[in-house]
Amino acid sequence: MLSSSMGLSLPSQAFVGSVIPKSKFYGQKKVNTATKRDFIDIIEQIVWQYKLSPKTINISSTQKVSEIQIFRIVLKKPNIPKLAIKVIDKTVQYPVLYEFFHKDAVCYGISLHFAGEDRWYFSDWNAPVTFNFTAQNLERVYQQLITSFITEAPKSTADFASVVANDKERQSLEREISALQNKIRKERQFNKKVELNKRLREKRAELRKLIDK
Repeated sequence: MLSSSMGLSLPSQAFVGSVIPKSKFYGQKKVNTATKRDFIDIIEQIVWQYKLSPKTINISSTQKVSEIQIFRIVLKKPNIPKLAIKVIDKTVQYPVLYEFFHKDAVCYGISLHFAGEDRWYFSDWNAPVTFNFTAQNLERVYQQLITSFITEAPKSTADFASVVANDKERQSLEREISALQNKIRKERQFNKKVELNKRLREKRAELRKLIDK
């Protein structure tokens, strides 16, 4: 199995190792000043590290995913350049798995364009992430890469759409829980505090039920 934890293990045929000039991305007419600053102030170097295709890893493509690229982004500071990443995604037009490096730290990122919405997933710095590059086709490889970032995936389903929908709902509940906790800390009236705590318990129960599916 071709897999990796804190480092990618892929066949030599998939290796590219080509530096891409940053200006190839930020030199486009539609790129605004804030995004250019991301490229110039945060990114040190962009390396096209691997190309995953039927010819390089002997896994068939699908109509939705014909290739997957892996880019190594060397950073000047430990900030994820999210504006720049969006431009790279649109320019490359293939799914891209990002390796971000800053000194001795590494983290990963990937975008999900699915069911009419765009979402980005990022790991924490130096958090253990395991990627599986073995599957029946590249679309499934891409789905496996996405689910590697979802720490609370449903236990009872292997359906990718369900995993993504569940994760979206989980994140929404977590935001609600965080907002309620902030309100409780600030609330001085006892009755209102009791009501907020009741809602907090209900949302925590919903979250636990969602995770335990």
